Formats: sequence, C-alpha cells, structure tokens
Amino acid sequence: MIEKVELQGKEFAIVLRNEFDTDGVHFVTEPNSPLQLGVHKHKQGVTLKPHIHINVVKTIENVQEVLHVEYGKVEVDFYSDDGAHIGSTTLRMGDTILLMSGGHGFRMLEDSKIVEIKQGPYSGVADDKKFLDT
Repeated sequence: MIEKVELQGKEFAIVLRNEFDTDGVHFVTEPNSPLQLGVHKHKQGVTLKPHIHINVVKTIENVQEVLHVEYGKVEVDFYSDDGAHIGSTTLRMGDTILLMSGGHGFRMLEDSKIVEIKQGPYSGVADDKKFLDT
C-alpha cells in the first residue's frame, strides 16, 4: 500500500507500507522528483544488466530524505513550513517513508532501528536544519 501525505495540494511525504507488492520495477515518485523511490521485485534467476551511472551535475533545491524502519514502531508528525502540525502517521517494521517537504518530527513508540538516506554532502546541523517551535 502507498499512502500520500498532502495538504492543500502540497505533497509532504509518501509512505510505502511493508505490505506493498508489485512485480518488476515500480517507482512511487514522479520522474522529476529530486529523489527517486522505487521497489524492485523479481523472480529467482532474473538478471539486471550491469551498468554505470553517468555523472551529471544536478542542482538540488529541495532536500528530501528516505527513512526505512528495520524494526520497531515510530510516530511521524508532519508540519507546515510555518510550524503548524498537519498530521501524523505510524511506521512499523518494513515501512519506508519519503519526506518531501515541510517539517517533520519523530517519536519512538518502541525500540526502533531506522535506516536514513538523504542527499549530501552533509555540512552539519547548523547548515542543515531549522528547528520548529512546537
């Protein structure tokens, strides 16, 4: 299952639930998204042709991140750019979320392990985050 978190036409996140199933390759993001999120499901014996990604200069105007819950239970809160709380969702083992815009915060409801992927390079908290007064 794929869930979109939206408010007034603005996409804040895409939640890819562990139960989502597909055959082949399925991307849940649009081709113009600055971070692509997809699922591959292939039968035993399928071979993907070896390849190299071509280095291309790209300008990133919208930092996005992907979180994958290896185990545990995590509450994710979503905030507008001005800090207003707009909603929440709970992630469980195997769920993946692409955080696309707005603000977000997390509460660990159980002991949890989360894998995070985001664009780099990372230059530290001072240059990377604006904390919201909530």
